[in-house]
Amino acid sequence: MGKVYIVGAGPGDVDLITVKGLRCIECADIILYDRLINKELLDYAKQDAKLIFCGKLPQQHAMIQEQINQTLVSYAQQGYVVTRLKGGDPFVFGRGAEEAEVLAKHQIPFEIVPGITSGIAAPAYAGIPVTHRALGSSFAMVTGHMQDGKEDAIRWESLAKGIDTIAIYMGVGNLPYIRQQLLKYGRDENTPVAVIHWGTLATKQQTVTGTLATIEEIVCTETIQNPSIILVGKVVTLRETIQWFEHNTPQPVQITR
Repeated sequence: MGKVYIVGAGPGDVDLITVKGLRCIECADIILYDRLINKELLDYAKQDAKLIFCGKLPQQHAMIQEQINQTLVSYAQQGYVVTRLKGGDPFVFGRGAEEAEVLAKHQIPFEIVPGITSGIAAPAYAGIPVTHRALGSSFAMVTGHMQDGKEDAIRWESLAKGIDTIAIYMGVGNLPYIRQQLLKYGRDENTPVAVIHWGTLATKQQTVTGTLATIEEIVCTETIQNPSIILVGKVVTLRETIQWFEHNTPQPVQITR
């Protein structure tokens, strides 16, 4: 029997993978990787490692989830070390728990390697903290992508009235609905909002800011698309003071063993 590592690759910047995550790439016989991982990470794989792309676009899946699950099981049962490389953190809207459930069902050894999630990293690279002693003491992560045919289960009233900072994943396509729900349940239309596209990537990151009243028009004008994080809350105002990445791209940290 082999073993499976379900690894969070971080939000995009290659330097943001964990040390353990990198070791799981280096030791893997088989790597199943998603669309949003930084492809430079695959350079750390063994020369003879088999690389399998299983990324997903809306309505376009290289492999459906059931195929991914079966592939993990099949290679592990053949005795291979398998690394399942997922963008961000595998347990934050990453379906990592579903894959772990399948492995457990088949009694296959596995480990979960957390990664830095984009809902925290993208705002940080845009100069926005998700919490601040004076501006935000509560923080929620929400999916903005509803399952086809499923009723919206998000408690918008609780989010609108009870949470200082809201990070919304995969929500740009549903921004009009998200904005409508927050306003409907009492969020002030002057609440600051940021939308961060390709967060943490030096050549791609783009950030726009506005308010709940204006952000939809701004996103449309600037043609912002997914992958993007929507951040709602007063903490967005700190970007004017502490934005750092887009104007002063840091040099990679050199690590030697």
